[in-house]
Amino acid sequence: MIDWQSLGISLARQLQMPPGEACATSIPGGDINQACRLELGKNRFFVKLTRAALLPMFNAEKAGLDAIRQSRTLRVPEVLMTGIEGDYAFIVMEFIEFGGRIDADGFAVALAAMHNSCDTQFGFHGDNTIGSTVQVNTFNKDWVDFWRRNRLGFQLELARQNGLDARLIDAGHGLAEKLDCFFSTYQPRPSLLHGDLWSGNQGSDTEGNPVIYDPACYYGDHETDLAMMELFGHPGERFFAAYTEAFPIDSGYSLRRELYNLYHILNHALLFGGAYAAQALRMTSNLLAEV
Repeated sequence: MIDWQSLGISLARQLQMPPGEACATSIPGGDINQACRLELGKNRFFVKLTRAALLPMFNAEKAGLDAIRQSRTLRVPEVLMTGIEGDYAFIVMEFIEFGGRIDADGFAVALAAMHNSCDTQFGFHGDNTIGSTVQVNTFNKDWVDFWRRNRLGFQLELARQNGLDARLIDAGHGLAEKLDCFFSTYQPRPSLLHGDLWSGNQGSDTEGNPVIYDPACYYGDHETDLAMMELFGHPGERFFAAYTEAFPIDSGYSLRRELYNLYHILNHALLFGGAYAAQALRMTSNLLAEV
């Protein structure tokens, strides 16, 4: 187990605060990493742990959180330190006390503002991870080519390497060749994205401010974040009404939503197996039927 007292001493030195007795409490809910609340004297911090070799994953998470923070749109936890302690990589963040329900209107307007923070190309300043899978963010001026290479194509190659159903891989490559059909009248902007915005990565603080965390940031079509919000739930019609007023949604979104969520279902098939591969094949077949 990690030496919490040693980590506490390093953290106190980093923050130029008096060292104190370190006490850590495990927090349930993480699928990929171990999460803990660290108490250091009267101060509390949120800490995630993983294998030491995976420190780049936490450094990439910090880069994403910093990008969202710099957009001055949505609250994200401030990253205080990353590093290695013994056999563990760690990331230390401010501890945010979560409160009640997210205000749909406020969240929608703030998310639209974040999506209006744009770059000149699609991608990000370094690769990161989606779950524990590498997410390739090589910059590209062409969104369709970016999605074909770095999202759909990359997942299909991982699927092949891991022995997933050949029918899925063949159908996926067939879909990749026809991606232009989904963008014949629509050209997205390179919006700053959270990248993994399901309901488990959003909340509100005790003052009612929306908070997002565990990002897989890059610059891409704003519809991808919206699609992910509908994959394992739905933010509600009130949210979409407020969002659309701040950032109009193209009429072709309902079809591209399936395309964008296919990426996540392929990743779930890779990470968790089960019925996700069959779901991905159904989604791919439905999309091919539209072109």
